[in-house]
Amino acid sequence: MSNITKTLRKLREAKGLSQEKLARLADVANNTIIKIEAGKNQNPTLDTLKKITKALDVSIEELLK
Repeated sequence: MSNITKTLRKLREAKGLSQEKLARLADVANNTIIKIEAGKNQNPTLDTLKKITKALDVSIEELLK
């Protein structure tokens, strides 16, 4: 399991967001969030990372810890 997998789930849950709600806020497919958290997409695009970090109000560095 990559760091992004664990960190994304931790940050999302800390904000009280469901995968679906985060996907809507980040304007990405729900399946994208599911795949990242499941470790099936360990190399999301920079554009996707930017959208997710903006929705979570964190830096990319924090997400990639």
